[in-house]
Amino acid sequence: MNKKVTGKKAASSASKTLKSPSSGSKSKAAAGSALSQTKAPKKTTSAKAATSASKTLSDGRTSKASKSAAGSALAQKSGKKKK
Repeated sequence: MNKKVTGKKAASSASKTLKSPSSGSKSKAAAGSALSQTKAPKKTTSAKAATSASKTLSDGRTSKASKSAAGSALAQKSGKKKK
């Protein structure tokens, strides 16, 4: 089970990403996932949110705040793979 939660700094970055009108939908999806896991150690990042987070991290145009939130979301992805 995942015991990681989003830290204060990453939560702040996620909040900035969600409020920013220039943030893309993938960045906002990753930020929303990270923010929803702020005080919820039993929650994990969904496959869809993890994909968005991965694309956010690999996009060169992404802000530092968005990358921080995306990294937090990916760190909380469950290690289990669907068969």
